[in-house]
Amino acid sequence: MTQEQQNTNFAQTALHDYKEGLGVFTEKMPQIAKKYNAFTEACFREGAVSKKEKQMIALGISIFSQDEYCIIYHTKGCLDQGCTEEEILETVGVTAAFGGGASMSQAVTLVQECITDLNQMKH
Repeated sequence: MTQEQQNTNFAQTALHDYKEGLGVFTEKMPQIAKKYNAFTEACFREGAVSKKEKQMIALGISIFSQDEYCIIYHTKGCLDQGCTEEEILETVGVTAAFGGGASMSQAVTLVQECITDLNQMKH
């Protein structure tokens, strides 16, 4: 496998690993998983704040907290909710203004890689 093929599969592989891990946790701890999933679904429903805006908020928090799986998951969430690359990068900018260099390093590496990978999956 070439480096380009590995990079193209990066975001998809990480999302698969996360879902697989969540599935195992759900099997072992169904009551906790059920309640957690219900809570997060309620939090991300359309409301006074749109689903798109909620994904952008979640991406910013993920970047600030250096949570790579959530950065990938919420970059995808932003794209799925119709965010443009510019909107995602503005979200990154606000996060970096608050979180400094550590947040910016995630943006210029992981977020950019995910945008590229996930946009390639659409085509």
